[in-house]
Amino acid sequence: MTNLLKSILHNIGVLLVGFVLAWLGTIVDSHLGISTFSSLPARAVGSMMSALGFLLRVWATVHFYSHSMRVISLKPQGTLITSGPYRFSRNPLYLGGNVFIFFGAALFLGSPTALIATALHLPLMDRFIRREEAQLQRQFGDDWQNYKELVPRWV
Repeated sequence: MTNLLKSILHNIGVLLVGFVLAWLGTIVDSHLGISTFSSLPARAVGSMMSALGFLLRVWATVHFYSHSMRVISLKPQGTLITSGPYRFSRNPLYLGGNVFIFFGAALFLGSPTALIATALHLPLMDRFIRREEAQLQRQFGDDWQNYKELVPRWV
């Protein structure tokens, strides 16, 4: 299977998770009596954000696979990737999924609860990323430090 096809298949799941979480947000909205919103601009922006997030994740995942790395791994990675989307963000996978797809799905389905939940989980993701960065610092030393100084954590 090609890296592109594996990347697309992997990230369809992330897209589905984003929309399931947003859908669950609409259920919570309903139970709490919170009005959902629906407008063509919100749906358009939500669609564009979700598509952008999906494409960004596919691009980043292709780079992982091309370096013989696993996207989801409990073991430390053996390569520091600094090319492709990693030239612009140290975390394009999180940016694409946890920001663009999750916010996009929440906007598309018009769920205030999903928007709030997405915003509230980002500081937790940032803490998780900082732990990963400490591991990268230990593993890659000066290479990581130079990369970190040139490329922002998010954008």
